Amino acid sequence: MPEPIIRVEELTARYGGRTVFDRVSFEVGRGEVFVILGGSGCGKSTLLKHMIGLYTPFSGHIWIDGEDVTGAEGDAKRAILSKLGVMYQSGALFGSMTLLENVMLPMEEFTDLPPDARSLIARTKLKMVQLEGFEDFMPAEISGGMKKRAAIARAMALDPEILFLDEPSAGLDPITSAELDQTILELSRNLGVTFVIVTHELPSIYTIADRVIMLDKETKGIVATGPPAELRDRSDNPWVRRFFRREAGGEAAEVSA
Repeated sequence: MPEPIIRVEELTARYGGRTVFDRVSFEVGRGEVFVILGGSGCGKSTLLKHMIGLYTPFSGHIWIDGEDVTGAEGDAKRAILSKLGVMYQSGALFGSMTLLENVMLPMEEFTDLPPDARSLIARTKLKMVQLEGFEDFMPAEISGGMKKRAAIARAMALDPEILFLDEPSAGLDPITSAELDQTILELSRNLGVTFVIVTHELPSIYTIADRVIMLDKETKGIVATGPPAELRDRSDNPWVRRFFRREAGGEAAEVSA
């Protein structure tokens, strides 16, 4: 594995008296496409939200590029989080803004760049996700796949070292999903960006993932780690193999968000 850019150590998440996952530990290598997966209710999105600083863990630590985000506050935390870009499941584009304005927004919030520079950078990001020529379109005027691409462009606006994508293929048809997978691979290869992706789409997982971790609702922890094809073919855990082969065998074999 490449040098770690993310380290999660003994992380526990609780809502009230309910434990979502308990003492979870793993590393993400610099430049990896790393996928978080598992059955329904296992805590995939909860884990991602802890990693991007939206949730405070019950216990444990998350290290981003050598800095502990769980213990940081104020400007120190802001500096760590500036290394991250996030694409939420719905895309979360502002409907009253053009695609160009949506992508420019993080620069308006976090930089002192003049408008011409912000516009140039935003146009470049849109071109990188094959949306050149759509800068003046409103989100309502484009397809679901294009909205996901625009959301990725906005996540890249500040040139983050790590991109977090929450269910990027959700709601897309197979062809559009495959096109989005290729965009992710191209960005990974060309920019060296680290991706952390929550998804349940097996075709996408096999296409894009260098490694995965598999969360389990029953054990409240990680039950498998490794390349997806290797887990499918050689895991010593029967329901991990069933999960990757989409075989029946109880709730643990579900492949759902």
